[in-house]
Amino acid sequence: QVQLVESGGGLVQAGGSLRLSCAASGTIFSINGMGWYRQAPGKQRELVAGITSGGSTNYADSVKGRFTISRDNAKNTVYLQMNSLKPEDTAVYYCNAEVTGLVRRTYDYWGQGTQVTVFS
Repeated sequence: QVQLVESGGGLVQAGGSLRLSCAASGTIFSINGMGWYRQAPGKQRELVAGITSGGSTNYADSVKGRFTISRDNAKNTVYLQMNSLKPEDTAVYYCNAEVTGLVRRTYDYWGQGTQVTVFS
C-alpha cells in the first residue's frame, strides 16, 4: 500500500507565497510521474503542474511563471512553490503520483488534499 501525505496549505494574502509538499511512503519500487491538481468549489479538478522522474515539467497556463514544481527522488517527495498567489488560486490542492510497487504493478495514488485560500 502507498500513502501520499500533503502539507503546506493555508491562508495567504494575494501576492504572497506558499510551498506545498507531498511525501509518498509504503511499498514503493519506483515513482514515475508526480503532479499537483486543484479543485475549486463548483469546478472540475484540473492539473496545475506535473513532473516526470527525469525532471521534465509542465504547467497549466494559469500558473506559468508563478508556480514551480520540483521533486526529491531520494525522499519520494514532490513540492509546489507558489508565488504571486491570486484569489483565483483558491482551491483544494491534491498530490498525485504514479507508483510502481514491489510486485511491479503501477497505480495512480492521490493525497487527501490541502486547502489553499488566497484573500485580497
